[in-house]
Amino acid sequence: MKWSEIAIHTTNEAVEPISNILHEAGASGVVIEDPAELVKERQDQFGEIYQLNPNDYPTEGVIVKAYLPVTSFLGETVEEIKEAINNLIIYDIDLGLNSVTISEVNEEEWATAWKKYYHPVKISEKFTIVPTWEEYEPVHSDELIIELDPGMAFGTGTHPTTVMCIQALEKTVNAGDTVVDVGTGSGVLSIAAALLKSKSVTALDLDEVAVKSAKLNVKLNKVQDVVSVSQGNLLDGVKEKVDVVVANILAEVIVRFTDDAANILKPEGYFITSGIIQQKKQDVKDALLASGFEIVETLAMEDWIAFIAKKKG
Repeated sequence: MKWSEIAIHTTNEAVEPISNILHEAGASGVVIEDPAELVKERQDQFGEIYQLNPNDYPTEGVIVKAYLPVTSFLGETVEEIKEAINNLIIYDIDLGLNSVTISEVNEEEWATAWKKYYHPVKISEKFTIVPTWEEYEPVHSDELIIELDPGMAFGTGTHPTTVMCIQALEKTVNAGDTVVDVGTGSGVLSIAAALLKSKSVTALDLDEVAVKSAKLNVKLNKVQDVVSVSQGNLLDGVKEKVDVVVANILAEVIVRFTDDAANILKPEGYFITSGIIQQKKQDVKDALLASGFEIVETLAMEDWIAFIAKKKG
């Protein structure tokens, strides 16, 4: 089979929404080439255990790549992708160069292209994310391993917004807790919550592709008895009171359902929000405070912000 590689030269701010657009267009995964990875200072206990090749990264901005099968409808699909990306301007998202290039690769090159980017990454005190094809021996007896296949996931789980969410889950989830993961994507946050011994985790996503991806990853990590994945819009239909709600999505979306999160959380329950750029930090903070939350901790990584908020008792 022939594949077409679509590459969008954009900004870090636009990575998450563009990734979602690509998945909705039929891509089964994305590659993110961010030159900041080359100069990032890493703490030894959390750093990637591999070397990065500067030739794989742009000199400025960020490149988001995805692979689509070559069909008679490819031209229309690419135009729809371009239009959807341009529409992100409505949300005040900086698109940067916003250049789109298309190139053809064969199936063997496509598989190799995926695998050269992904290696085991220790992202927190407890968690290490490991691609399914990599052999990895835990360094510590209490280390928790999340296996992901980027071919069926919404990323590798190592984006700063995801890393901060997992670190926040470590701080807030207790054994026996109930958790809701809004906009689950690959399901990585739900898997993390399950491995932290949650009693039950509800994973929700509006995108049918994400739901399928999350279900596969949940099964891969053998937590299907704890995690339930379904299609849903934010917290619509969730009635049961829970201990933790986590949402790694756009700030513009978070501010729309802070009241709903407060309504389904138990007293002293936690609302973890991420996917927030610096310019939107105050907007989200104001919405959380207005819904009766107190900000317990603010996490920052690169240009991204995450909040750990607690519902007042």
